[in-house]
Amino acid sequence: MSIDLSLERISKLLNHLPVPYTRPTIHVAGTNGKGSVCALVSSILSAASPPLVVGRFNSPHLLSPLDGISVGGKPIDKDTFMQARGEVRRINDEKAFGASMFELYTCFALLIFERLKVDVVVLEVGMGGRLDATNVVPDECILVSALTSVDLDHQAILGSTIEAITREKAAIARPGKPFVIAPQVHPHVVDVAQSVVKSSGGESAIALTSTVSTVEWDTHLDGPISPTEGIRVPLFQPVHIFRPGRSDPIRALLPLQGEHQVDNLRSAMGIISALQTHPSCERPGLNFQQRLTPDSISRGIRATRWPGRLSYHTISVPPAVNDTSNTSTSQEPDTQILVLADGAHNPAAATAVGAYISSVLEKSGSGPLTLTYILALSHSPPKTPEQTLKPLLAVRDSLRLAGRREVRLGVALLPFTPPLNMPWIKFVPPADMRPVVQALLSSDADADAEADADVRVEVLESSSDFSGLETVVAPAHAEPPRTEHVEEALRWAAGRRREGEDAFVVLSGSLYLVADFYRLLEKLGQAREIWGAN
Repeated sequence: MSIDLSLERISKLLNHLPVPYTRPTIHVAGTNGKGSVCALVSSILSAASPPLVVGRFNSPHLLSPLDGISVGGKPIDKDTFMQARGEVRRINDEKAFGASMFELYTCFALLIFERLKVDVVVLEVGMGGRLDATNVVPDECILVSALTSVDLDHQAILGSTIEAITREKAAIARPGKPFVIAPQVHPHVVDVAQSVVKSSGGESAIALTSTVSTVEWDTHLDGPISPTEGIRVPLFQPVHIFRPGRSDPIRALLPLQGEHQVDNLRSAMGIISALQTHPSCERPGLNFQQRLTPDSISRGIRATRWPGRLSYHTISVPPAVNDTSNTSTSQEPDTQILVLADGAHNPAAATAVGAYISSVLEKSGSGPLTLTYILALSHSPPKTPEQTLKPLLAVRDSLRLAGRREVRLGVALLPFTPPLNMPWIKFVPPADMRPVVQALLSSDADADAEADADVRVEVLESSSDFSGLETVVAPAHAEPPRTEHVEEALRWAAGRRREGEDAFVVLSGSLYLVADFYRLLEKLGQAREIWGAN
């Protein structure tokens, strides 16, 4: 089944909703970072003095459609969702508009936000921008549009070049409205985006007008620092935010991890600056200039939560369960393991995650380390598994260069539970991923065999002359909702740890895999680890 991008169906549907959509809206597009920027902006606005009631729409949802539509930082309740769902579906069926599932979902959100009369809506684009269902919002509702980092992804739909993808995404610009352009990996994105914005009659601004820089942790201002023994888990990134025309910085603690999140905070602050200064953002009762104080901005940043994006979870893994008796096969206690979950699904995101993992582990000592990857990938040509896996698995080499003398590496290759009503989303069969992983790691191991003889490896499954990888391949099918494959991989990861070794588990490659992981945490009674992480 292919994706048919068009605004025709959803425009008709929106015009037939019981109430017209009038909410002041912030619209965010981009390849990577748009969800994080939406989370930051929503949290900052919610912390305003007095607070603003913020509705946020994110896609894909994490665990259920309810968490993709939030008000006041919390997923909407089932009754509210089902009422909107019933109304929108009835109209779509009676008028035979033929709206897609995402178009229906977008209308559910817009109707809910309008009915609840939220102060501001933060709207994340689903895919692309120009023809994305979220671009149906009327011009007069838009406060600010923004473009986060642009890179290659979904080329079969959006175009095969960075320029083509940028044009699609920047086309959410609206006449007379500010358009914030985030820091970009590819510099020409800025020129292309500015050209699109200019042709639409919008007003572009570079997010770097708000400078954000990381600073040293100050125990007097930021509290006690995390322990230095074992894997050092950073809770926050201390940052200084310098705003145009202000000499005094805002000091804040950024809970989102990784250098790329500092860029995302720059983008979020670019949006906040536009809300405070651009004449078109002046709306009765909102008073952004007065309500968004340095203190409220700092509190909002610190309160940001965005699960599944470099999120740490210390979880309890129960021992194996006997299939016939449904009881543990031993009296062994649960094993505590540290898991870093991130939904990086394209080469650019995987590069950022790989760099972050290397940075954290390089700062966590030089003793023996058991490093386990739990990976799944979406099938999305022309993107290849190698392009996403290579930067993730490059961590071992960077650790060797940093002085880690013993790194025992394991990789579990899994399917994920395909999201309901999205038959075009498929996982890469784990058996197809295995030779890619083996090729990536065996070439590295061969090159370093003589130079680093102290690096010890264990092989769970040997293959040809490959050395340096433990591999578990889960069954190549996943029927929703299934968590057994994730539980098996976590139990295997917990069993790999040796006494006296640091142990670190990285679960990545797909947000759908992260969702399976979180469903397992709910099943195990550890749901607090999802929304309360960081």
